[in-house]
Amino acid sequence: MPVLTRLIPSPVVVDIRPGALDDLASVLSDQRISHSGKLAVAVSNGSGAKLRERIAPALPSATWYEVGGGTLDDAIRLAGAIKAGHYDAVVGLGGGKIIDCAKFAAARVGLPLVAVPTNLAHDGLCSPVATLDNDAGRGSYGVPNPIAVVIDLDVIRDAPARFVRSGIGDAVSNISAIADWELANRVNGEKIDGLAAAMARQAGEAVLRHPGGIGDNDFLQVLAEALVLSGIAMSVSGDSRPSSGACHEINHAFDLLFPKRAASHGEQCGLGAAFAMYLRGAHEESAYMAEVLHRHGLPVLPEEIGFTVDEFVQVVEFAPQTRPGRYTVLEHLDLKTNQIKDIYSDYAKAISS
Repeated sequence: MPVLTRLIPSPVVVDIRPGALDDLASVLSDQRISHSGKLAVAVSNGSGAKLRERIAPALPSATWYEVGGGTLDDAIRLAGAIKAGHYDAVVGLGGGKIIDCAKFAAARVGLPLVAVPTNLAHDGLCSPVATLDNDAGRGSYGVPNPIAVVIDLDVIRDAPARFVRSGIGDAVSNISAIADWELANRVNGEKIDGLAAAMARQAGEAVLRHPGGIGDNDFLQVLAEALVLSGIAMSVSGDSRPSSGACHEINHAFDLLFPKRAASHGEQCGLGAAFAMYLRGAHEESAYMAEVLHRHGLPVLPEEIGFTVDEFVQVVEFAPQTRPGRYTVLEHLDLKTNQIKDIYSDYAKAISS
């Protein structure tokens, strides 16, 4: 009997709207995620803690755990703390570090995770990956998808604008990542998961083409949906390929070479994506991407985040070493220092004209 369909790993609930946080308890109950209300809620001492007073009365049986940071040790301590309780689920309430800690801890103790992000800084809020700092730098750990994602657009709007801008850069970079996946297919025969590619591409295009700005509910809705779809696309494909190509290699290179000066994940991915599109000869697409990123206040030139041209050239040259085995336009062209300098000069002129 042939397999006619496949199951897609995705959340049972995706609730994105203004005021969604106020209905968190009823969503968990109605969807049979937690009838008893016995929840382990992981929060930071920042945005998550500020919301605790607001939602704690609706979750009287919850136990609250304050997480110090986004390290592997933090996540292991959290898992150890909640292991002794008899909980229905773990709730991660806060920014990306808290949600990644909660993801890892929930997976370690075998409980479902409910992701309640307080910003839209990147697509990790619904991905099957927890990114945590460890003794070797930073590691990515495979975890199940969240069982539910609740995003309150009122909360998102109150977050610092730089977090929304970072999410824009991460979402738009999908377009470059998919182009790299298609290149790997043409050159090396790497298999493309068409569903994952379609989801990631359309998520990126929806953000790229939307005329609104970071203060608009309609735009924030589209951005939140795009980041959720990007995470699901990674689950469908079984890896980060739909959302990670040369753009993310460049981002990782910034982080590794200049850890104390690196900008936000999304800023570096957006810049990397615009440059990678230029590298592959998609000059019009690169210019349009740069125009949109600039409209939203994101950088498209290294000096806009405090790096010299020579430092950026160093980043691009080092970038392929960050993801051994991943084939992108950087590996394809195998550019040397002077070649990168020349192409960058042309790129800078093209997006400034």
